Amino acid sequence: MKGKVVDYEELVIGLRKRFPTDDACLKFLADFKWKDGFKCTKCGHTNYCKGKTPYSRRCTRCKKEESATAHTIFHRCKIPMTKAFEMAYMVCNKNELSSGFLSKKLKIRQMTCYTFQKKIKLCLKDKENVPLLAEIMKSK
Repeated sequence: MKGKVVDYEELVIGLRKRFPTDDACLKFLADFKWKDGFKCTKCGHTNYCKGKTPYSRRCTRCKKEESATAHTIFHRCKIPMTKAFEMAYMVCNKNELSSGFLSKKLKIRQMTCYTFQKKIKLCLKDKENVPLLAEIMKSK
């Protein structure tokens, strides 16, 4: 167990520097999600204005608002983004970590860790969110 703790802290130090706040995480998600420009998922329109929540965008035609987390692995994520990014990072790097270990390190419920860990593993198999996860994995 001692080796896992040291290993964990060494792995996440770069991630914590890159994404120190929830705001930094949301900015990264918005930049990554709309790197090729905004396109409304409802009507296909490309013009937008700022939405009500941080880094969300609202279509100027149909008024549908889309958050930076919508249609990503972080959609409807109830835990802080920094902890979600850290968990995604750890699951991608150290697949054998238990949800109990993650729960203790992140100080969140074990069942929450288990559910999100399962979601991450499914996305890795599904290949849909792999580019997003790969970009998060690049800790500088």
